[in-house]
Amino acid sequence: MKIFYQQYKTGAHPLFNNTLANLAMLAVAILWGVSFSINKIVLSEVPPITLTLIRFLIATAILFPILKKVDPSSKLQKSDFPKMALSGFLGITLYYYLQNAGVALTTASNASLIASVTPILAITMDVIIYRTKISVAQVLGIGCATIGAYLAVTANRQIDLSSATFKGNLIMVAAMFSWALYTLLNKSLQGKYSGVFLITYQMLFGTLFLTLMSFAEYDQWRVFSLKAFGYIIFLAFFSSALCFFLYGYALKKLDVVITTLYLNLVPIVGVFSGWCILGEIILPVQFWGGVIIILGIVVINWDKFTMPSNRVGQ
Repeated sequence: MKIFYQQYKTGAHPLFNNTLANLAMLAVAILWGVSFSINKIVLSEVPPITLTLIRFLIATAILFPILKKVDPSSKLQKSDFPKMALSGFLGITLYYYLQNAGVALTTASNASLIASVTPILAITMDVIIYRTKISVAQVLGIGCATIGAYLAVTANRQIDLSSATFKGNLIMVAAMFSWALYTLLNKSLQGKYSGVFLITYQMLFGTLFLTLMSFAEYDQWRVFSLKAFGYIIFLAFFSSALCFFLYGYALKKLDVVITTLYLNLVPIVGVFSGWCILGEIILPVQFWGGVIIILGIVVINWDKFTMPSNRVGQ
């Protein structure tokens, strides 16, 4: 984490910053993709709000000592208190509760497919709210990534939109809206605080909201297995603390178009992790879907490098 944090202070060359930011988003996509399968396993023992609460209690406990070490002088401005609390609610409390609740009710394929609409939602909201302009190359890259995600998650023809899973599908859609709103709200806080500061305080607020909500599941609380606890530790450290730190860093160096585009890789990783962890089958068309997504990312980044006015850090 330290090498990424140092870039906030040193202001390295834009090309180096852009490379690190892209690597950060790649790591985020991989770890978040794996988390779908892990969540599915843990939810068989732990209810959704309780799982989210335990996960982020641990993640917050991990990040606070790091924050005190690498950014001890930063303080939350009173004027930003409402924004920080709202971003914590949208990006931690609401999103992860809805995601867990949706995954528990719908199929893994449906959850991955619905998750792939996040970039479309975020970019559309970014254009409407912030009047962000996107180039033809960016539109092409977004189209490639969206098509690739669709091919990858629907190739097994197991998408089930029947009434038995309809509620879960709607919950997943709501989760994606929550995440898109969180991404845009975070944009207004990026210039004031470091990535580790942002996510630490957002997790703190999100965990406080989750603590209040968790009492609704009191009658479902049970002692769960060591295996489930191990998976929760993985989710807390890698999929939460590390991923949010890297995601915050990437948002500071890249724009919404690129960071949200990488999220199209999440369902691809989800398919592969499902094969490794849950024994799901990977078809050739799913592989090519991943290739198309990578092509979309290359197109977007090439556009960023070849247009001086769009270069990161300028």
